[in-house]
Amino acid sequence: MSTTPTRRRAAAAALTAALLVPLAACGNSSSDGEKKAETSASASASAEPKAVNLTVLAASSLTDAFKTAGAAYEKAHPGTKVTLSFAGSQELAAQVKQGAPADVLATADTKTMDGLKAETGEAKIITKNRLVIAAGKGNPFKIDDLKDLADTKIKVVLAAPEVPVGRYSKEILDKQGVTVKPVSQEPNVRAVLSKVELGEADAGLVYKTDSIKSGDKVVSVEIPDDQNAVASYPAATLKQSKNAEAAAAFLAWLSTPEAQKILQDAGFQQP
Repeated sequence: MSTTPTRRRAAAAALTAALLVPLAACGNSSSDGEKKAETSASASASAEPKAVNLTVLAASSLTDAFKTAGAAYEKAHPGTKVTLSFAGSQELAAQVKQGAPADVLATADTKTMDGLKAETGEAKIITKNRLVIAAGKGNPFKIDDLKDLADTKIKVVLAAPEVPVGRYSKEILDKQGVTVKPVSQEPNVRAVLSKVELGEADAGLVYKTDSIKSGDKVVSVEIPDDQNAVASYPAATLKQSKNAEAAAAFLAWLSTPEAQKILQDAGFQQP
């Protein structure tokens, strides 16, 4: 009679142990599942595009085209913001040498870019431009060609000789043997154009793209190809960039059909 309760207790203990085994297994399975879910969520989060702020230094003559290009790039690359800074190429070069925080540089001539080889990656020509004579509204002096700019009655404004458009201007004037005494020498092409638009000068030498943007504020006088200069625009990533991959991607994009259409719609030529 004394053995029966003992046997019953032993049987109950065995049954309890048997029931706990699957419960423990379920608990481990649930824990493993939660860990897997957390790992998956973490991987998903890391796969999301990293927010990047690209700073692009660009020549003044690229202002309008690059504003359009920057907006198009942001739309096609969510998470990337393109911050644009415009100035004369020589000013941009000075900024780069002083260590200005930026990712991509685009100048209006190869000479300026060549002087920055220690600070940039390999440069690539992204577009080209040509010069025109911007005459005041209505062209009251009836300016037809470069030789007309030698007339001392005409107030001519040019870009400073250290500015790309200033060098191109000197090149084509010297080629035609035309001597011009400018009323002022400006730090960039936009400043030259502004002087003519405001009537502070009667004429100036600017890029074709700038005269197009000016609309009817000036009269554009074409310069024949054999008297003109071709302005090549190189672009490169900066070695000091903290966004090397994103900078390289933007530089590559500038040669795509989408970017080239934006540039050509603004009056630039194929590289």
